[in-house]
Amino acid sequence: MIKGGVAGRMAGDNGPERVLIAASFVNRVGNGLFNAASALYFTLVVGLPSVQVGAALTIAGVIGLGAGIPGGHLADRRGARTIMMSALAVQAVSMATLVLVESWAALTVVATVDQIAAAAGGAAWGALVVRVGGERPARFRARLRTFVNLGVVLGTVGAGLALAANTRGAYVTLILGNAASFALCAVLLLLLPRYPVLAAPPRQRRWPVFADRPFLAFTALYGAMGLQYPVVSLLLPIWISEHTQAPRWTVAALFAVNSLFCVLTQTRIGSRIETPHDGGRAFRTAGLLFLVSCPMMALAAYAPVWAAVGLVLAAIFVHSLGEVWESSACFALGFGLAPAHAQGQYQGVLGLGFSAGQALAPAILTTVVLGLGTTGWLLLASFFAALGAVGPSLARWGMRTRPRPGIAAEATG
Repeated sequence: MIKGGVAGRMAGDNGPERVLIAASFVNRVGNGLFNAASALYFTLVVGLPSVQVGAALTIAGVIGLGAGIPGGHLADRRGARTIMMSALAVQAVSMATLVLVESWAALTVVATVDQIAAAAGGAAWGALVVRVGGERPARFRARLRTFVNLGVVLGTVGAGLALAANTRGAYVTLILGNAASFALCAVLLLLLPRYPVLAAPPRQRRWPVFADRPFLAFTALYGAMGLQYPVVSLLLPIWISEHTQAPRWTVAALFAVNSLFCVLTQTRIGSRIETPHDGGRAFRTAGLLFLVSCPMMALAAYAPVWAAVGLVLAAIFVHSLGEVWESSACFALGFGLAPAHAQGQYQGVLGLGFSAGQALAPAILTTVVLGLGTTGWLLLASFFAALGAVGPSLARWGMRTRPRPGIAAEATG
């Protein structure tokens, strides 16, 4: 556990904050270990065709999408800590079971169980973040995301060592390491206090989120703006390799710049974005930054080698700044517009919107943007800017329709 000193102050203002940050960090280190090597394990070690692996993971992901909303509702009614710990325990078992998988059917079943638990746990995690965040939720969420990003980076580095070894034992170690991270995360959550379940107001409908039009509109915006993440992980690497003269190592450099920048700036920027109104303005700022970064990425195709490298790295710097503003905006709006007694339910809907956007992103980005080339990049930039421009008015609409202010603060009661 992180205590005292500079590291302790960076990690959180109190014990519960430090516990949740430590648990999330451990969990994301495990995710980094697994995500970088999972596909290679099933294709190279188990020997499954890549098409079967992709189909199994797609089926699991689609089925898992629907688990976030009921999982979040359970978190609201049974306690976010309880539901999150249960989900983590299921993921620990399902992840460990993967080392026994030898067929497509088995992979599909185990991956589906894992994705259902992940969606339910994600909604519960969102509700728990609100309860732990206290009176300065924006500062806590920013610190949390900083350590989450750092955990993924460290896990990915560890995975790289195993990939270099390229043995069955190395891959199995990564998978079991991820399983252990789920178990350790669940154990750490035992150190959190038992936050009381918040009662719903009298005559409150069972599923208020589906009648909350401003929040549903924000969920759609959130899912659409989420296309900016695959721009870095999918679109730009393909663009660099197929349309620019930049060397292939530029792809590794852009991931390093993106990760490092987010780790170093998330707390500084995100801690200032506290209210939904702050979030609306930050959403607009993010859109404007993406309006700048996307054309820079497109211009790299017309530049000589070193100019292309410079353009790509400068573009990823601007894009990463936009990512920090966007994530901070979504924290402020996503948590701030949700009523205290239904945070889990609302986070489940928000997670569904984001996941749906991520599922559609590869097809949109590779067909529309890559298909149209520079024009596609300019359309993407304009799309992001238009989404961002809606942020302030959506925040005003959302706050006008809230029953009372200070919802986030009430979540600590």
